Amino acid sequence: MSHIKDLTSGNIFSQILKLAIPIIATSFVQMAYNMIDMAWLGNVGSETVGAVGMASYLVWLGSSLMYIPKIGAEVCISQSIGRKNMNEATAFTRNALGLSFILSIGFAILVWLFTGTIISLFQIESDFVNQTAFIYLRIVAIGMPFTYSNITLSGIYNGTGKTKTPFFVNAIGLIVNIIIDPILIFGWGAIPAMGAEGAAIATVSSQLLVFGIFIFLLKGKYQPLSTKHYLGKLQKQFLKPIVKIGGPVTLQSACFALLAIVLARVMNDIAQGNSMPLSVQSIGSQVEALSWMTALGFSSALGTFTGQNYGAKRWDRIQKGFFVTLGIASVLGLISTALFYFFGAEVFSLFIKQNEPAVLKMGIVYLIILSYSQVFMCVEITATGAFNGIGKAMPPSIIGIIGNLLRIPFAFIFAYSLVDILPLFQEYLSHDSVPVTAVWWGLTLSSILKGSFLFLGFIIMLLRHPENDHELPFQKKWISLLPNRLRQQAVIVSQINTEEESEQ
Repeated sequence: MSHIKDLTSGNIFSQILKLAIPIIATSFVQMAYNMIDMAWLGNVGSETVGAVGMASYLVWLGSSLMYIPKIGAEVCISQSIGRKNMNEATAFTRNALGLSFILSIGFAILVWLFTGTIISLFQIESDFVNQTAFIYLRIVAIGMPFTYSNITLSGIYNGTGKTKTPFFVNAIGLIVNIIIDPILIFGWGAIPAMGAEGAAIATVSSQLLVFGIFIFLLKGKYQPLSTKHYLGKLQKQFLKPIVKIGGPVTLQSACFALLAIVLARVMNDIAQGNSMPLSVQSIGSQVEALSWMTALGFSSALGTFTGQNYGAKRWDRIQKGFFVTLGIASVLGLISTALFYFFGAEVFSLFIKQNEPAVLKMGIVYLIILSYSQVFMCVEITATGAFNGIGKAMPPSIIGIIGNLLRIPFAFIFAYSLVDILPLFQEYLSHDSVPVTAVWWGLTLSSILKGSFLFLGFIIMLLRHPENDHELPFQKKWISLLPNRLRQQAVIVSQINTEEESEQ
């Protein structure tokens, strides 16, 4: 335990912050691979960006599968540490890593075999976009076992509270990627310009290096736990909790990724085969990732913090940790809202060529629409981390999946039935382009709904959990927000807890 952070005592704000900052930095490093690709490829052309964006949906889907071992490892390891059971923590580590190898290799094989079929699902008319996406995805598939295993290895370190190690390891890979990305994309000396193919090779090479460094560290003094045996026979009693916690998160994220593919198809239909809206959304999603990656970092930190305190039965710290993280995330959401709404042109212009004004104007509209939901999105992600930390991953997954599925009917309703009430954005869009924004309004509305329901859901869980005998901050105000039947139950529970404390 001497090298593992004890989160069951001490200042909550500083602990959350110290956990979150390296995780956020690691997330930005991982996100930076795509952003750097997009930034360089934007100088090649918007069609190349659209092709890589298309392929990225599949990479995203594979990353979703890795939430099973990653989230499962973070929560199960942290809860075991909270119970002071290090043998159990080591067993969870070994099983999460083994599961990661199996899933990543299997997914890579499937992507390689069905690349053409996958690309055809988007029904993009441009042969150049389709062919570029095909080559990019084939190359990336080769590196998927390394890329995805790195995600799980980072989760194992996060679960022990050693969040700085994944950051430094991934940062080394990013630096290498920054150096070789433009060389392979545009060419240098005897190296020919390879465009999107070069970007894929650079990313795979960098991730392979990161994987090698992680394997080296597992054998040295920077290992997450005091063992040198990180691989072994998979054990059902440890795999089951990992899948139980990570499975719903993976299902939600996978549905989100698949839905993104469907929405891309819907947008293509609304845009009548014009690839520009897809390019805008590909770039815009990378920009928005600045917001949700930051919130996700605090969510992961909260999950580790909550996991340890749940294992130690410290519900007072679980509650305080939730509200502290919620406050931080809300401030971040407000900053993102201001950034997207007032400085959308400056941000979006970093990712496209200067001679594509139509793409820039549509990108500004994308960011303005998404700005309205940034706070709610941050609240949703924070509440998800809190639920995961106590091992209840199903509620946020159900709400997330339902909310994401609603994006499809929202897009059609806004595009066809309610198109006349949509803002015209006359300064940026032609009248014919307004229906395309229906997809983005659907994204915003669903995020608002998910954030609201998940926040209330976690409050209800805190009020009704039999092991929690601590009153919430401003509990009377929270109770007043609940439906009548739940409000009455919460008041009764509060009265019983008060009577028990007075008797003691």
